[in-house]
Amino acid sequence: MDPWGQRPGGPLPEEPASPVRPFTVTGGRTTPRMQLALEALVSSATTTHYDLSTRPPEHRAIASLCRQVRSVAEVSALLRIPLGVVRVVIADMAAEGLV
Repeated sequence: MDPWGQRPGGPLPEEPASPVRPFTVTGGRTTPRMQLALEALVSSATTTHYDLSTRPPEHRAIASLCRQVRSVAEVSALLRIPLGVVRVVIADMAAEGLV
């Protein structure tokens, strides 16, 4: 099951994408701390017992989604977050040891 309770390969959720502007998620940054290819694989370095409640919602969503190895492009598509934003957020999380 994915984070929305769907079977892998099932339909995407019907909910619209977040109304938050992408630049607010990254603090206005457009360049990630490290270059991440579209096909770069990402996995969560946190366990289900790790408290992510103080983290931004994008960090929580990525950590949850990446408990199963995913590519950067998959994370972007599944979370409906622009690729550039996902690259910045994942790079930030990698710098903190979360992925």
